[in-house]
Amino acid sequence: MQVFTKDQDVGWEILKPNQVKRKIKAHSDKIMMVEVCFENGAVGDLHKHFHEQATYCLEGTFEFTVGDEKTVVKAGDTIYMPPDSLHGCKVLSDKGRVLDVFTPCREDFLKK
Repeated sequence: MQVFTKDQDVGWEILKPNQVKRKIKAHSDKIMMVEVCFENGAVGDLHKHFHEQATYCLEGTFEFTVGDEKTVVKAGDTIYMPPDSLHGCKVLSDKGRVLDVFTPCREDFLKK
């Protein structure tokens, strides 16, 4: 576990070329922060996982779906995704950036 994570020391992981990339920030086995950047028209596909997730919109405008609910969020808004809830998003602005927080840590995001 690393106490301090400097932004310049962490590289981007490309999830969808020219559309979506992520950078893993501070994490332990109990919690993880991940910055995700979206380009114009990019989609975060609907998915679910056993982790609790809270998302803070840092930049841009998104349409988020969580379960049967759908709403537009913008910078400063937050979203909570309960465990095993189907969720996803679509960026509505030229660019968008969110900070995802997971508990427990998303082990599947860590390179082995």
